Amino acid sequence: MKKVITVGVFDYFHLGHLRLFENAKKLGDYLIVAVQDGNCILKTKPDAKILYTTEQRLDLVRALRVVDEVITYEDVDRTLPKVDFDVFAIGGDQTHPGFQRAVKWCEEHGKEVVRLPRTPGISSSDIKSELSELK
Repeated sequence: MKKVITVGVFDYFHLGHLRLFENAKKLGDYLIVAVQDGNCILKTKPDAKILYTTEQRLDLVRALRVVDEVITYEDVDRTLPKVDFDVFAIGGDQTHPGFQRAVKWCEEHGKEVVRLPRTPGISSSDIKSELSELK
């Protein structure tokens, strides 16, 4: 069985997230989604506006048929070595140093890395911006 993992915050859940999961699942037989812990987000981005708690985001993702397993993570590069997977599916915009270290680890340990395109016309940043304009 080929296992795929993808990671993210998944706070302002939208169609782009669902498409990411669907496309990641096509890369294997079993999809693991790692949801970033809210406390970790606030450590690196203290001004972040988090809509849902970690547990609520886990519940949202867990409810999707395309997802086989949901876990939490703090730092992607520290989490991947602890998970049994074959393919790391990430978005093209996931390039910060933690992702760079995670990709390097995957390459060194025979894990496939696949960059999936974003869904055009939708992003969490756009949703946050639109919501702030409504105030």
